[in-house]
Amino acid sequence: MGGPIPKQFMLVKGKPLLCWTIEAFHAFDPAMPIIVVLPEAQVSIWKALCIGHGFLIEHQVVVGGEERFHSTRNGLAAVKGDGLVAVHDGVRPLVSKELIARCFAAAEEHGAAIPVMPITSSVRQVDGDSSKAIDRSMLRAVQTPQCFRVELLRKAFEAPYDAAFTDEATLVERHGNAIHLVPGEENNVKVTTPIDLRIAEILLA
Repeated sequence: MGGPIPKQFMLVKGKPLLCWTIEAFHAFDPAMPIIVVLPEAQVSIWKALCIGHGFLIEHQVVVGGEERFHSTRNGLAAVKGDGLVAVHDGVRPLVSKELIARCFAAAEEHGAAIPVMPITSSVRQVDGDSSKAIDRSMLRAVQTPQCFRVELLRKAFEAPYDAAFTDEATLVERHGNAIHLVPGEENNVKVTTPIDLRIAEILLA
């Protein structure tokens, strides 16, 4: 965002973006244990925001790490028992109950499932000063929640950190597990720019 406030704490319709995201999962299943992973310096800020905005949905806060890999691993360590787990971007507040259900159902059947969307823009692969067109029909944009059987994800995170692991599905796939793709949603916007924030405000309205 380029501003002093972390994007997950920016206000949308009067409350922090992260509140909306947590509410989406709570609406899907009020009994679902929710773990929020934040940088250590942001934990006290988040707790103050929850008090200030009267945000009462129960959740556990875990301190993150240097990269997404380490943060997810820390969050996973707080997951009790087996079953299914979803890893979701805190700044995707518009995820629907239907999409969450699809991802969990596919993970239960296949072990690992992620939502994806077709690429609508033309794309090119760049190599130094040259480039070539890529068939966009063969590409998909990845969203979250990325859902897995807990034991499968735990096993994958026994591996050492590798910068090539850009998300949990990449790590699980490296360990020989197929990733099942489910249809994502256009409204499942990841808020990374001021324009995204404005879109989220409009859709949440």
